[in-house]
Amino acid sequence: MISTNNVSLSFGGQKLFEDVTIKFSPGNCYGLIGANGAGKSTFIKILSGELEPQTGHVEMKPGERLSVLKQDHFAYDEHTVMQTVLMGNPELYKVMQEKDAIYAKGEMSDEDGMRASELEVAFAEMNGWEAESEAATLLAGLGIGTDKHEVLMKNLTGSEKVKVLLVQALFGEPDTLLLDEPTNNLDIQAIKWLEEFLLNFKNTVIVVSHDRHFLNKVCTHIADVDFGKITSYVGNYDFWKQSSELAMHLRSNQKKKQEDKVKELKEFIQRFSANASKSKQATSRAKQLDKLELVDLPRTTRKYPYVMFDQSREAGKDMLIVEGISKTIDGVKLLDNINLSINKGEKVAFLADNDRSITALFEILMGNMRPDEGSYNWGVTTTQAYLPDDNSHYFESGEHTIVDWLRQYSPEDQTEEFIRGFLGKMLFSGDDALKKTNVLSGGEKVRCMISKMMLSGANVLVIDGPTNHLDLESISAFNDGLVRYKGTILLSSHDHVFVQTVADRVIALKEGQVVFDKLCTFEEYLESVES
Repeated sequence: MISTNNVSLSFGGQKLFEDVTIKFSPGNCYGLIGANGAGKSTFIKILSGELEPQTGHVEMKPGERLSVLKQDHFAYDEHTVMQTVLMGNPELYKVMQEKDAIYAKGEMSDEDGMRASELEVAFAEMNGWEAESEAATLLAGLGIGTDKHEVLMKNLTGSEKVKVLLVQALFGEPDTLLLDEPTNNLDIQAIKWLEEFLLNFKNTVIVVSHDRHFLNKVCTHIADVDFGKITSYVGNYDFWKQSSELAMHLRSNQKKKQEDKVKELKEFIQRFSANASKSKQATSRAKQLDKLELVDLPRTTRKYPYVMFDQSREAGKDMLIVEGISKTIDGVKLLDNINLSINKGEKVAFLADNDRSITALFEILMGNMRPDEGSYNWGVTTTQAYLPDDNSHYFESGEHTIVDWLRQYSPEDQTEEFIRGFLGKMLFSGDDALKKTNVLSGGEKVRCMISKMMLSGANVLVIDGPTNHLDLESISAFNDGLVRYKGTILLSSHDHVFVQTVADRVIALKEGQVVFDKLCTFEEYLESVES
């Protein structure tokens, strides 16, 4: 169990948390949610001891172990995969290191022998004899085979590093598990494995995630970071969303009733205060008015952008033909003789065992990369808008404000009023619209890119990793905008709900080749793969 008592923290005069007292109990999985900037990752750092609160403290039972998913993917580059996982239990790893150092000596003194004996007892008590076997089982669950166990972390791919660090956090049955965005860069099978692991985990889990399906699957509680507080609700994400919307609606109705009552009392007092026969009633109403306190609704940090894609012109029948495209990058064949035909109005989800394959295909289709072999042809009436997985080169100069940056992508109206009004819908209001593009957060950059796409009026949207960096509110708004869109979509995402609700066709690649292509939903695809 882990809990906080009157924890408060401010940054730059802005209060993130104030007097937060909350308890996280064993056997439960808590989804820590809130808008970007609300303080989710900061609270995880407070719980882990990485950050000290300005008031209050964190409490854990003596002897209990807390494990955290590390965010620095380069911290263990000089260690092997197996060493990195074992380091997830620092006490055990320390015992193993000291024990190995003693046994590596040419001759052991009596003192060494006694110390080795003590270490062997501690090693056995910490289940050390099964440690490497447990680590290997966890690694296998995430697709890291025994051939990688003695490989240095620096020689792994980015996605492999993510999986090893996740195993490091899960290793050794910690009493409290803190996971900040654990599904980022995980493939479908890895996410499903993690879901099953957490469902069977008997201790305390606190997880930050923007994946709505994942939160619904694993969470027994939702811890909502809002209004400078953290409030715990029983149930998964969907239950929290419904109950919180109901609570806000009830509070809003209560305030409306009070405002109506105030209006009624004021009108009565104004009409009859000078009337001798009604003066007592008017005085009584005035006393009621003095006693009536209007409820101030707490000001939520949650904001939903307005996302709507319109086509400047409807596309003709011919959309996209791909013939024999192949591409090898860094010695890895990412695309191997890809043949596709995309039809008007289809919303196609692309899945792959290697995300780089889809990114390479999209980069080729958008003219940013040449294929080694093959060709593609867009219909003459098609216009494309692209949201790449890596958007950094769009913001490299840093000389533009957001207003000036977006103006260059507005094909018609480039007035200040229009651009700022458009940005306001995307949550860049007031001075936020004057930020320089080189200081934007990951989520702000994605919202800029979505704005660019909306202004394009394109009849084909090509979208690679759209939910990366967005908060749940922006994901939900973007998701709804794509569902309403009447044009054609080529989409790659690990967000289960996003793909399920948007796509009506699934194309899956394995080792660079198309192994599945069918008009179906994402869940129908999963069922066919599992059967």
